[in-house]
Amino acid sequence: MILVLGSTGTTGSRVARALDARNVGTRLATRIPVSPNDVFFDWADVESHARALHGVTGVYLVAPVGSADPMTVVGPFLEQAAQQGVRRIVALSSSALDRGAPGLGEIHDAVASTAAEWAVLRPSWFMQNFIGNTPLAEGVRDGEIVSATGVGRIAFVDALDIAAVAAHCLTDPEPHNTDHIVTGPTALSYGNAAAIISAQTGTDISHRSITVDQLARLHSDHGLPAGFARILAALDADIARGTEDRTTDVVEQVTGHAARTFDDFARAHFPRVSSGK
Repeated sequence: MILVLGSTGTTGSRVARALDARNVGTRLATRIPVSPNDVFFDWADVESHARALHGVTGVYLVAPVGSADPMTVVGPFLEQAAQQGVRRIVALSSSALDRGAPGLGEIHDAVASTAAEWAVLRPSWFMQNFIGNTPLAEGVRDGEIVSATGVGRIAFVDALDIAAVAAHCLTDPEPHNTDHIVTGPTALSYGNAAAIISAQTGTDISHRSITVDQLARLHSDHGLPAGFARILAALDADIARGTEDRTTDVVEQVTGHAARTFDDFARAHFPRVSSGK
């Protein structure tokens, strides 16, 4: 039985489906349980942690979203997991954060230091950020992507590939006991991504680079806590310096299939706009 945190989120929902396809029993953590294998879970409710962990052997760990210091709640959760005999933990982190770095990097260190069997996924930026309810997706719909990345490049990765890697980490007979930097096959600037989406939809989508401070205010206006908005905006400055300009073959090495391309993603999610003629 594997407990999936963030079970309604971008990666958690896909991890749950990937495990279900493998006939692996799951317990889906959510604040609003609706199905038999759902369990109430709230990071602010410590009692819910023990109930959710009861009888599980593995955990897909997604830290509380929007927290600048997630270890304050994740640390006690990991202690509870160890006390209840959870053997394997696979945690979601970020390619932008090394082990021990503030925030997710501290969770990376704690999982690697305490779990009997573990893996930490460090994916690049999600392709799914271009769709749905995100500032980036709103920019795509409005015809202008705004970032503080300049011409810096990112190997955007499909969340389906992240979930496939996670499912292997959670179920492979031998624990991975390492971190995986999970990327797409090609590094692209936001300008490149805008051009691909434009070509697919037949509409004009551009990219405009702004300052980190301006981006932080934009994130805050979108509802993110001010501290987390500043952290997120600062990552764009790192991208501009080239820190995310890399690709790995982790998806293919772990799952046996090549990572999905951004062109494939665009074809799947951006229908061509009819000219009406």
